[in-house]
Amino acid sequence: MLFSIITVTYNASQWLERTIQSVISQSYSNIEYLIIDGNSTDGTLDIIKKYRPWIAHCVSEPDNGLYDAMNKGLKLATGDYVWFLNAGDTIFSENTVQRIVDTVGSENLPDIVYGETQIVDSLGDSLAMRRLKAPEVLSWKSFRMGMMVCHQSFLVKRAIAEPYDLHYRFTADYDWCIRCMKKADAIFNTHLIVSRFLEAGLSAANRKESLKERYRIMCENYGKLPTQIRHLWFALRFYTAKWTKKTVS
Repeated sequence: MLFSIITVTYNASQWLERTIQSVISQSYSNIEYLIIDGNSTDGTLDIIKKYRPWIAHCVSEPDNGLYDAMNKGLKLATGDYVWFLNAGDTIFSENTVQRIVDTVGSENLPDIVYGETQIVDSLGDSLAMRRLKAPEVLSWKSFRMGMMVCHQSFLVKRAIAEPYDLHYRFTADYDWCIRCMKKADAIFNTHLIVSRFLEAGLSAANRKESLKERYRIMCENYGKLPTQIRHLWFALRFYTAKWTKKTVS
């Protein structure tokens, strides 16, 4: 079983090395590692050069954003599964890939493999487990409640992985996961912590745009009226929790 692990990066030299080390230190060796760089100018290329013997494919050139770079990685990948880890994200432990292989088995490989995610800060220190716990059973309908599985803990068979839709600037990963699940016949829960996700945060402007895009994706996949009703419930839950916290404090 060959895993194509793809790291997309741009001017992230302070984080990239720990991502690379988490990949090349895996006890499981059948890994194809790809780095897609957006023509960085901050020392990122020096780090890539340092680890070049462990990198199967490396591209450094201007691109049209994060998801364009991810599409470049998909085109170069040759593994059974594709797995995206951005600079600052890491595989949970040195034995994680081997544990995934042991859990999945070698026959009748599932189309999608997923697990839990730990959130880390800029230093790589643990903050907490991801607030949204991965569902015990996952389908494309699960995402009507939001991104129930972190992109970095969502491994997809390359045979069903379509390109990211570049119409979405901030939430193409959400759309991509839904489209992959719609094509999947078997989705497997590893019950493992698969990745550590760097909580870098979005600017207020980007967050607003991101929510607009996500709402559009939800309407397209789950219907406009059900999505509107669900968002009213989201808002009620948010303000109820906020009011409860205020009254308690």
